Amino acid sequence: MPKAAAPKIGADLTTGSVLKTLLRYVAPLLLANVIQQLYNTVDVMVIGKYVGSVGTVSVSNGGEIAALLTFIGLSFGSAVQIYISQLTGAKKERAISEAIITALLFTIALAAGFMLLCIAGCGLFLFWLNCPPEALSQARDYMIIVSTGLPFVFGYNTICGVLRGMGEVKRPLLFILIAAVSNIFLDLLLVAGFHWAAAGTAIATVLAQFASFLAAFLFLYRRREHFGLSFARNNLKLHAAHLKLLLRLGIPMSAQAIFIHFTQLVCTASINTYGIVASATNSIGSKIQKFITVFITSITNGAGAVIGQNIGAQKLGRARQVVYAALGCSAAVSVLACGIALFLPRFAFSLFTDDPAVIDLGVTYLHICLIIFICGPFQGSYQAIITGVGNAKLNFLSGIFDGIILRLGISYWFAYGLQMGIVGFFYGNALARLAPTLIAVVYFYSRKWETYRLLAGPAPAKTAQVSR
Repeated sequence: MPKAAAPKIGADLTTGSVLKTLLRYVAPLLLANVIQQLYNTVDVMVIGKYVGSVGTVSVSNGGEIAALLTFIGLSFGSAVQIYISQLTGAKKERAISEAIITALLFTIALAAGFMLLCIAGCGLFLFWLNCPPEALSQARDYMIIVSTGLPFVFGYNTICGVLRGMGEVKRPLLFILIAAVSNIFLDLLLVAGFHWAAAGTAIATVLAQFASFLAAFLFLYRRREHFGLSFARNNLKLHAAHLKLLLRLGIPMSAQAIFIHFTQLVCTASINTYGIVASATNSIGSKIQKFITVFITSITNGAGAVIGQNIGAQKLGRARQVVYAALGCSAAVSVLACGIALFLPRFAFSLFTDDPAVIDLGVTYLHICLIIFICGPFQGSYQAIITGVGNAKLNFLSGIFDGIILRLGISYWFAYGLQMGIVGFFYGNALARLAPTLIAVVYFYSRKWETYRLLAGPAPAKTAQVSR
């Protein structure tokens, strides 16, 4: 009897209704991102309720460098997603299998190097961040432990980048659900039960990261024939051509993430000099803002993958329609986000802390976040075209303007030049979104993306029509 065909993984995102295709793709991605933000938020909630503001600041400061490096892992995961999505749209199956092996070997090795750097430089990093003395010991414990999870984070994001690039978003949802359940259970056990403070939260985080990576890798291994993969020793090698393209995408995207997060670290270090209340407000406010905006970023990240497949299939008109669909969906979500910032800021902060001073300052923080929520749909939707075509250099330029020029420039001008103090840093973080939003909008309407090519081959025709 003929051998049964392997079950299909992923989805063709280049046909059918644009809006329905986007929503079908985004729904599991959104749920996965919400779950991820939820279990990250639970860390802060548990530590804040059972250890207090010192615990909150310890976790925030101790996790800052690991968070910076995690953004690099996410950037390379996004690079893998872009590359695989275009290869999938172009039906280049052999190149997909070679790119997967190359990406896994490179990102895990990179993460191992970062892990050693974090552990060795722990004390220096916390000193540079001006970590409050009362939180220093717990912050050191948290940073050392959480750094050991970096290889799992990088490996997980690489595998999920592969799957999402192929149009598969349901299985990454399962993987993150495993991490969330593990993390929440272990948080309550180790912090609330065993009273291990920040160290308990770090252990829970690393074990959850390992669980999600293991689930993702086992899925990839068991379905290796579908991907054309072989894990024999002679096949575990870097392919120079694929590595070159992944670096071409990943380095500028990582640089963008570094610019943005590094300048956030600089601002955090300055905010910490204002004391424990200011530091706790910034830590909690950042979590709330990220949790709220995850809905918008999920829509626009999903749009980038859908655009990538259509660019690979040379369907430019359809790619353009994806941008407009993403803009409409994310704008609707933005209205709800603004409502929370205007009418429920005290309630949002009271979920994380009982400190009235932190809650009072938190109201100001969320009111300023209105700028972020309003810019979000425009920035994300138009930037999806930059992501989809693989123009990482433009993302790099956005990172320079976002981080170096606006975030630092506005923050220090408002905080010290205009004597606004800590509120100046809150405004700097919000107003930094204006530059990447403008860059993305101008690039989209310039139509230069229509002739940009990542993969070798003829340039797609500008007259391509939307597929129905």
